[in-house]
Amino acid sequence: MKIGPLTYTWQDIVRGMVIYSVGDTIASLILGEFSFYRVLGMIFIGGTVYAIEIPNYFRLIDHLVVKDDDLWSSFKRAGLAVLYFNPLWIARHLLFIQIFSGRFHEAGWWLLRAGFWSFLISLPVSIIANYLIQNRFPYRWRFFASATFSSLMAIYYALSEVFFR
Repeated sequence: MKIGPLTYTWQDIVRGMVIYSVGDTIASLILGEFSFYRVLGMIFIGGTVYAIEIPNYFRLIDHLVVKDDDLWSSFKRAGLAVLYFNPLWIARHLLFIQIFSGRFHEAGWWLLRAGFWSFLISLPVSIIANYLIQNRFPYRWRFFASATFSSLMAIYYALSEVFFR
């Protein structure tokens, strides 16, 4: 199964930097935890880790499941996207928040618990959003749509640190 080299475009870098940092900044303002270092950290993560991982994972989904009008294929595409944004992904995102907020010493196993509950509770919304993203958006707009959705979810993830700690 060869899908070609990884893609990493300026467009994805800028989108990742802006969208993820805006969502997290809104969350930090809501929680009264605004930090310039956190903003810079999320800009960095959005423009590197997320801008590399997510578009390439979406290419893998395109490679594994043909995009057609078949309902089963549509659900498989959505399911693969939901599997990517799993409890470990959420816990890692929360870990990034801890690190860039200067609270890395507070990181612990509770991040996994928070990731699990955050994932489970948001699952109905995530399934619908990822179904639409994977089946209604062309590939070149999927990272933008997913990042926008994730930006909204980043607000929820940051709040889930408080809810599920």
